[in-house]
Amino acid sequence: MHISIILPAKNESISLQNLLPRLVDAFSDRAEIIIVNDGSEDDTLEICRNFDIKVISHPYPKGNGAAIKSGARAATGELLVFMDADGQHRPEDIDMLINTLEEGYDMVVGARNFRSHTSVPRYIANMFYNFMSSWMTGYRILDLTSGFRVIKSNIFKRYLYLLPNGFSYPTTITMAILRNGYSLKYVPINLDKRLGNNSHVKPVRDGIRFLLIIFRIGTLYSPLKLFFPISLLFFLLGMINYIYTYLSDGRFTNMSALLLVTSVLIFLIGLLSEQLTALMYSEKMTGPKDD
Repeated sequence: MHISIILPAKNESISLQNLLPRLVDAFSDRAEIIIVNDGSEDDTLEICRNFDIKVISHPYPKGNGAAIKSGARAATGELLVFMDADGQHRPEDIDMLINTLEEGYDMVVGARNFRSHTSVPRYIANMFYNFMSSWMTGYRILDLTSGFRVIKSNIFKRYLYLLPNGFSYPTTITMAILRNGYSLKYVPINLDKRLGNNSHVKPVRDGIRFLLIIFRIGTLYSPLKLFFPISLLFFLLGMINYIYTYLSDGRFTNMSALLLVTSVLIFLIGLLSEQLTALMYSEKMTGPKDD
């Protein structure tokens, strides 16, 4: 199969000096290499021009997800390989992902281990994301936010309209794959030390953004599975409050009414979201599946 290797890059000139020669030597004869320069202010573009690769440049930074989408639109391969341009992902692992996919999977993701995370808080956050998404989908997800993955091009391009421009594109495509019954496989990988600039992830700004990933998981896969426990919690609180006030004061209080009404509203919101999610993933929206 023809392969397209896509790397979003923003101010990654130092790491690309080491990474691009390895990629070109290993894959120039059997894959197209696409660098998406996301408004870099360093020598990223100049370094890329020294190699026989395809370069796409954004006039200003649009985000990691936007760069992924630009690369996917320009790709001609039957398989799309996504990896980071910071030097952490090893080109030598690409064949392992592809070989695993050819066993009958639609997407294969490189799962990082504890030593591969830059900090303990980030590792704990990713573990929570993995737990939450595994509970929502019923499938054991080992690394929800990994950016190193290979996927069939026709499937990935079907869900381009769903992908955000920020860092949470891996979450979105993973939920879309599982929601529609495609096959997913995680394989363990090790990361090399990051070269060049520090991570573009900002602790406060992206901490809030990553927290929203949890809600994104629910709304992308099965909203009612997320909303129903919250609705049930408010219902139980309302009933407990009603029983207490009835036994102590012999009356039905406004607080009990508020909790019970809130329970019903949350359930209805979840039910409506479930229907909207079904429409979002319908064949009419995504196009017919290939035979």
